[in-house]
Amino acid sequence: MLDTKSNSRSQEVTEYIANFPIEVQKVLEELRTTIQNAAPEAEELISYKMPAYKYYGILVYFAAYKNHIGFYATPTGHKEFERDLAPYKQGKGSVQFPLNQPMPWPIITKIVQFRAKENLENFQNKG
Repeated sequence: MLDTKSNSRSQEVTEYIANFPIEVQKVLEELRTTIQNAAPEAEELISYKMPAYKYYGILVYFAAYKNHIGFYATPTGHKEFERDLAPYKQGKGSVQFPLNQPMPWPIITKIVQFRAKENLENFQNKG
């Protein structure tokens, strides 16, 4: 049976992406695919007006801006990959990937996988 709630949420992400210039859309679609491949069980939704991925809690969010992609893996995802993310502008729980540079797909994959494992372990430890 098709999960219509999940389907409409994916549609919301598709609509979010469609609001940007085609070159940015391509990056956002590749980011979306990278996250989905790294955490295939994750639910896609819009949260805080951004695409978000949830698996036993939020994994990551992303948002497009004029000159960069904001990537939000909560403080733990950023802290764990501090060295990998060092070349990028950061805030608490956020990193900016400039649109005029190649996206660090392997780092993004590792962060999403780390967050999925972390969320699952936290869930299991609560039980």
